[in-house]
Amino acid sequence: MAASDPPAQRPAPPSAPAPAPPRAEASRRPWYRQLYVWVLTAIVTGILTGWLWPATGSALEPVGTTFVSAIKMLIAPIVFLTIVGGIGSVDSLGRVGRVGLKSLLYFQAGTLAALLVGLVAVNVFQPGAGVHADPGTLRLTGDAGQYVKEGEAQGWWHFLTDLVPTSVVGAFAEGDILQVIFFSVLFGVALKAVGPVGEPVVDGIHRLSAVVFKILQYVMLAAPVGAFGAMAYTIGTYGISTLTSLGQLIGLFYGTSAFFVVVVLGAITAAIRINIFRLLAYLREEFVLVLGTSSSESALPRLMEKLERLGIRRDIVGLTVPTGYSFNLDGSSIYLSLAAIYIAQATDTPLSIGQQLGLLAIMLLTSKGSGGVTGAGFIALAATLSSVGTVPAAGIMLIFGIDKFMSECRALTNLAGNSVATLVVARWENALDTARVNEVLRTGSSGRQPVRERGRSSDQEEGEDSSDLARVTR
Repeated sequence: MAASDPPAQRPAPPSAPAPAPPRAEASRRPWYRQLYVWVLTAIVTGILTGWLWPATGSALEPVGTTFVSAIKMLIAPIVFLTIVGGIGSVDSLGRVGRVGLKSLLYFQAGTLAALLVGLVAVNVFQPGAGVHADPGTLRLTGDAGQYVKEGEAQGWWHFLTDLVPTSVVGAFAEGDILQVIFFSVLFGVALKAVGPVGEPVVDGIHRLSAVVFKILQYVMLAAPVGAFGAMAYTIGTYGISTLTSLGQLIGLFYGTSAFFVVVVLGAITAAIRINIFRLLAYLREEFVLVLGTSSSESALPRLMEKLERLGIRRDIVGLTVPTGYSFNLDGSSIYLSLAAIYIAQATDTPLSIGQQLGLLAIMLLTSKGSGGVTGAGFIALAATLSSVGTVPAAGIMLIFGIDKFMSECRALTNLAGNSVATLVVARWENALDTARVNEVLRTGSSGRQPVRERGRSSDQEEGEDSSDLARVTR
């Protein structure tokens, strides 16, 4: 080549297309195109169907369960892709460890607060006083008996022993979130440790995430149908009259949960200068979906997506939200303390303050690791009562009939608690752009690119060149 010849230019490597700006929130769309409007309509229709035609409502169970199964089908892949993509993109593995440790510390504090709120409420209002149920006449039958057997065989360490899957395929096939998290963290750490060799894999993970979230959008089109079937089945099978038989306990549980969300979680968000009511409004579609399906898992993928849209780093969302679904169950914690003391009151079992605090200490352990498991609330309750032996485990038959109507409130409170937990951990990591969060909560759109570069805070990313952001797909 002659000296005067210009140097050959290397072709620019192909890059992923830049992500589209986040779409406006549902409030900017016509009301008839808003998901929560259709789901609410489906819930009301399902209630009427189950009430007026109970046999038809009971027969619609497969409609609701099929939709929830379709959502669960995507949970394990989304958790894996989000965690691996987040860890693979951070600048330091130490950051991952800090996020995980801070998440677990907050979860334990949140669980303790929820248990204490439930304990105070049930002692103040005493919904079980005057029932005078004889434990000797209570018989454990059907599913309740099976749940008690599982609870009695369950040790406080079960969530540790169940953490490691017997096979990688088994963890994904069974949809065990804890086991998927365990493998995902190991995979992400290994991917980061191999250095440049793993960079193409990280890029592929982000691209695959875009495909899986597109599948989620397709599945969510059936949300109103799923909510209709689930609600029709619940009312048709259990009947509206069940709501009035133990109305005081149900009302106390819903009221206590509302107090916890508005006052306790509201105080936490206020401390980081975020309005709890705007946060709840921002997540209204997810709350309505959970209300219709009685499962907080049905909203997990969309919750992660919306929290990222607030500007929270993907590694924080990927580690905090899925782990919170097993370790930060605020609604389930309130339910545990309320139910345990209610059974003691209803069976005339005297409990001192020390004994109640002992129950609470056991619940700090038994409440962990059972998110998404059928009958998890009863299993954890039976494990608690069996561990202390002072309250008859057969007493759960007193509340078994209304558990289905309480599961909605548990799931809603769990969703709110994990949303706040993610914000707190992000703030603890100095990675929360409060101005951006409030802008999104107020207008539904920040007008900026979603945060995808995991090694930097949202403040640092604002000034980066768009070509850097274009490397990562949504």
